[in-house]
Amino acid sequence: MTFSKLVFAPLSYTGWGSLEQLIPELERFEPTKILLVTDPMLEKIGLSDQVAKPVRDAGYEVTLYTDVVPEPPLETGEKLAAFTRGNGFDLVIGVGGGSALDLAKLAAIMATHEGPVADYLNLTGTRKIEHKALPLVLIPTTSGTGSEVTSIAVLSLESSKDVITHDNMIASVAIVDPQLTVSVPPKVTAATGIDALTHAVEAYISINASPATDGLALHAIRLISKSLRTAVKDGGNKQARTDMSHGSYLAGLAFFNAGVAGVHALAYPLGGQFHIPHGDSNAVLLPYVMSYIRKSCPKRMADILEALGGNPSFLSEEEASYKCVDELKRIVEDVGIPSTLSGFDVPESALDSLTADGVKQKRILARSPLPLEESDIRKIYQSAFDGVPVEPAT
Repeated sequence: MTFSKLVFAPLSYTGWGSLEQLIPELERFEPTKILLVTDPMLEKIGLSDQVAKPVRDAGYEVTLYTDVVPEPPLETGEKLAAFTRGNGFDLVIGVGGGSALDLAKLAAIMATHEGPVADYLNLTGTRKIEHKALPLVLIPTTSGTGSEVTSIAVLSLESSKDVITHDNMIASVAIVDPQLTVSVPPKVTAATGIDALTHAVEAYISINASPATDGLALHAIRLISKSLRTAVKDGGNKQARTDMSHGSYLAGLAFFNAGVAGVHALAYPLGGQFHIPHGDSNAVLLPYVMSYIRKSCPKRMADILEALGGNPSFLSEEEASYKCVDELKRIVEDVGIPSTLSGFDVPESALDSLTADGVKQKRILARSPLPLEESDIRKIYQSAFDGVPVEPAT
């Protein structure tokens, strides 16, 4: 019998103005001391105060924690864990992009566990998550990472990335209010938007895909592909921001259940070695990975093309899969993200070290419809450096 395990959590509020549900949800948990993890830039522009002020006005004690950096290193996680354990918090709120939300998840779970954060890493850790986390409310301010609906916290290591993941890290409540994304600048809108698109695309071609995740992924692709260019060019466009917010949320649910694959596996070393933001890392690799695996899933790529707004009706599956790659590359270029590794100042001499770190991402690579060995990974990196999509030798 073939079956799928689906985890569609947490309790979520989505849509313009949904932040109004925060106080009623906090009342359910009756916290006495709240930790609010957020980005220092959000504090500077007053966005985090849109969350903190009504919480304080409702009579709750709130401590703001802003030692958050993009692609947070393990050391940042260790420092936050120590701070959380030492201050007696009983609820955590995360406000911001993927880094802030991931660190909020980390704070909530490490508050109930002993020992270094490093001991719980997926690839090298020796300890297991055993206890429930503190109640956790996640409020994204970007449309991209899907972190509000996943059980994963990503940390940067010396040359790559690793994660801490467990079902106990799923948020108690997610509030996805597109109104909070209006002030996101075009460059961040583009990178996080392509990140969300990549989540949906990889969830759809994952070997763990199911009918439930397929529906989520395809609708996410439709929403994102029709709204991303507008959101980048006109950040105040309410419909585009709403579509992007919903698309990112659906993509998060899809990839949380079906998983991501080759694009993310190869993106992690780019972030680790060159500190390229995660969304940009996914964007620059997306068309090249999809070109390389194209023959393993032509029907699914034809479906993706249609969701992207193309018309595969009069094309063979092979022709449609080629056009799918072209359209993905076009979207990346249209939103202003470099389409080659050299565009990010990655030297050709680094391709071997990227390959060595990429092949270590076995948990993610295992979901690819085409098994990717070390030689395949090296070819994909070379392809992304040259700007020329390639396919495996037959």
